[in-house]
Amino acid sequence: MHAIAATADTATELAGWLRLQYLPGVGPVVARALLGRFGLPQHIFATPFEALREVVPASVARAIAEPPKPLVNSQLELTLQWLQRPGNAVLTLADPAYPPLLLEIADPPLLLYVRGRIELLSRPSVAIVGSRNASAQGMQNAAAFAQALSVAGLSIISGLALGIDTHAHEGGLRGEGATVAVIGTGADLVYPRRNLDLAQRIAVQGCIVSEYALGLPAMPSNFPRRNRLISGLARGVLVIEAAAHSGSLITARLAAEQGRDVYALPGSIHSTLAKGCHALIKQGAKLVESVDDVLQELQWLGGTSSVPAAADAAQADAPLLAALGHDPVDADTLAARSGLAMGALMGELLALELAGLVERLPGGLFQRCK
Repeated sequence: MHAIAATADTATELAGWLRLQYLPGVGPVVARALLGRFGLPQHIFATPFEALREVVPASVARAIAEPPKPLVNSQLELTLQWLQRPGNAVLTLADPAYPPLLLEIADPPLLLYVRGRIELLSRPSVAIVGSRNASAQGMQNAAAFAQALSVAGLSIISGLALGIDTHAHEGGLRGEGATVAVIGTGADLVYPRRNLDLAQRIAVQGCIVSEYALGLPAMPSNFPRRNRLISGLARGVLVIEAAAHSGSLITARLAAEQGRDVYALPGSIHSTLAKGCHALIKQGAKLVESVDDVLQELQWLGGTSSVPAAADAAQADAPLLAALGHDPVDADTLAARSGLAMGALMGELLALELAGLVERLPGGLFQRCK
């Protein structure tokens, strides 16, 4: 089989897969068992009841014998229309172009809706995930790591969320490895809308992929589930910033269960956004300080890069930056360290903040970004 495109003879093929996907009581695991036993969907629906009962419960076998639900026909029409647009395709579980790493996970989706460069789904890649409410330093690190890994030839996988995901995609687009966005809505939608422009660029230069039916809006349950695809598509998962109960830790756990490497960037012991990364490191994740750490762990020879995540700025030796150190600090303490009057101190802090070298944190704290 091949990736389903908009041709006259694809309707029957696609209808069979959609019918299987919408069967009550049938998820990816049961569907894969049926496919393994009876072959393609059209063979499953032609199989006698008693033979089906050897694989599935009677209720599922009866559902297979029933006519297709109206939802199947409406989704078929919608999908065939979507496939007429350039760059859109549907991959089935039986397709040779289906990502090989996803076939290794316990519950690969029956269908993948793809916008953009399908080949990126099968290229060596690293997932980069982290907090939606990331710090300025975290977002800079995400972009720097992603760009360097992409320049080295690795594709960057992430989830199109705000914060770390957004900057990981931006960095990935700056290298030949490009980026893949695994989304939690139908492939015809963009969530969050603030990333509409980014999604459009990814659809041209990279790839957007979803297991969810076209038109399905964002729902809370979608995102933890799609995380298994973010980790499943990658050779390793790098967590940039994560609070103690961050959703990124779900992706890291799934990666470990799938036999993927897990990497984590350490942070300040005072930062809540470092708690999750520190917990991962305690649990055995590889502590990462530079891109070379990831490349060496992967034994990646496709390219080289010595770009560190937290690159030293030209102003790194400025006296006020030296006084700041790398942990959050309040203005009074900083004034005592630097010997500056409060007015002069706040002026210099503002200049450094505008230059992207200092971040203002809640509670009147300041933190060095580079």
